[in-house]
Amino acid sequence: GLELPHCVGTNSLGPAGPWRSGGPCKMKRVRTVFKPEQLERLEQEFLKQQYMVGTERVDLAATLHLTETQVKVWFQNRRIKWRKQSMEQKAAKLSQFGVIQPASADSTDSKDHEEDTVDVEL
Repeated sequence: GLELPHCVGTNSLGPAGPWRSGGPCKMKRVRTVFKPEQLERLEQEFLKQQYMVGTERVDLAATLHLTETQVKVWFQNRRIKWRKQSMEQKAAKLSQFGVIQPASADSTDSKDHEEDTVDVEL
């Protein structure tokens, strides 16, 4: 799971346009590939608590040989996945009973959106 940057946008086809300064290449982060053992442990911790902060996150990162940022982002992404699955299950149950839920009328939807905003800012 190491992340190494590499050059992107270096296309030799066609002339360089005004948007290309000819300076250093843009760097793109390579996606982290987690080992199955790391994913299993991360999922176990997520089942215990959806938010991991402070020394718990530092300790888990050290145990799994990951950076604290990798653990933080994994938890952010996992919470988003969990919320999406919860919403899909809720919608499926409502559709079984022929109930159609308005898109913006549910107060929990706006609450979830606010939490997503907070997650991104952390």
